[in-house]
Amino acid sequence: MNDVTVVAIIRQGVTTVLTVAGPMLGVGMIIGLLVSIFQATTQIQEQTLTFIPKLLAVFFTLVLCGPWMLRVLVDFTTELFSYLSQLSGW
Repeated sequence: MNDVTVVAIIRQGVTTVLTVAGPMLGVGMIIGLLVSIFQATTQIQEQTLTFIPKLLAVFFTLVLCGPWMLRVLVDFTTELFSYLSQLSGW
């Protein structure tokens, strides 16, 4: 295993992490922005108001995208194990 292979594995791992976490982070950011706009227009400055909508949105995103996220993670793990089996010569 040379440096190019290690860098490729690390790059693929980072890409996988960003791909899997992206939908939940994006939905949380959008809901946070909408709640903050609502707070600014109504002048309700309650800090706990943002927590429950974000939590519910991220949960529903996880429920909807969960099978796809699991498939992406399983594909990455399978490729990682194939790299390891090529390295050890099994």
